[in-house]
Amino acid sequence: MNLLHIVRRYGPVGGMERYVWKTTCELARLGHRVQIVCECCCCEVPQGITVHELGALAPRPRWLAYFRFSRRVAAWLEANTQPGWLIHSHERVGVHDVTTFHGPPFAAVRDQPWWKKISTRVAVQLWLERRELRVAKAIVPNSGIIARQLAHYYPEYAHKLTAPVIPGVLPGVMRTPHGVPTDGGVIGFVGREWKRKGLPLAVKIAACLRRTRPNLELWVIGPEPCETEHLFKDWQGGYRLLGWRSDNAHFAQIDVLLHPAKAEPYGMAISEAMAARVPVVVSDACGAAAQVTAAAGRVLPLDAAPADWADAVEAQLARPAPPPPFVHGWDAVARAYVAVYAKVRR
Repeated sequence: MNLLHIVRRYGPVGGMERYVWKTTCELARLGHRVQIVCECCCCEVPQGITVHELGALAPRPRWLAYFRFSRRVAAWLEANTQPGWLIHSHERVGVHDVTTFHGPPFAAVRDQPWWKKISTRVAVQLWLERRELRVAKAIVPNSGIIARQLAHYYPEYAHKLTAPVIPGVLPGVMRTPHGVPTDGGVIGFVGREWKRKGLPLAVKIAACLRRTRPNLELWVIGPEPCETEHLFKDWQGGYRLLGWRSDNAHFAQIDVLLHPAKAEPYGMAISEAMAARVPVVVSDACGAAAQVTAAAGRVLPLDAAPADWADAVEAQLARPAPPPPFVHGWDAVARAYVAVYAKVRR
């Protein structure tokens, strides 16, 4: 197949961007012809892929950047016609056959008070989003949560939704086999956006467990230590603020990943932990919760009491054997998209 992908930044520079980069690399490896139209390429151009850079735009305000990028893509395609090429967008454009939604729909703003909806920013974002869905022949959510949100806010386009195509995960660091001491253990929390991902609740849960496990530690990976140190003002040790880490080396030592997020379209840290054979305890507001089996850990309602969360984490710390590894490579993601493309072609 001849496939043209649209993304503002091409390369492994963010969650969505890594998804596009890995998927297109696998599509090229499978023998498909792949082109990229982007503002800028943030990596060495992969073998078998042609990249067309349109030049960087001011990233703020975001709604204006989306609108301007959309117009530049349309102009480029008009000047560089691509007959026979299937166009797959990951952005708010209106020239595509397939679009992937990597985050929650902006239409959730409709649930806000009226004074938060009266602005040019909101009007343009809603227009761009509706146009994206109207033009697409197939709409691909990257989790079941996003699929349900899209069907709720845009029921007129629900028939275009495909099965979710979740991100792939590479086999990498594996948790070092070891028994967890009955008075200790290591809970891991991963995420830069620590408020949305539930760090304040994680601190309460860990504090509850430290009453019976006095040597238990909570490791926080993602935010700068200065951002979250105040959450531990009543602690006498028992925590580590590790900041951002580009590798997954921490999974070798973490005994359970705790991810009580308030809202998480997917949650790559969850699948990465499961791939490393680290048990997980996550909220039902995480897209990746759909992949958490009983063998892999536990999914709890977001409004569960801290004591219930503590019991769930305790069960994972006390488990006699590690979970089986979670396996979902990027080759599986690429093959899922090939099936979507074939259906669109038909």
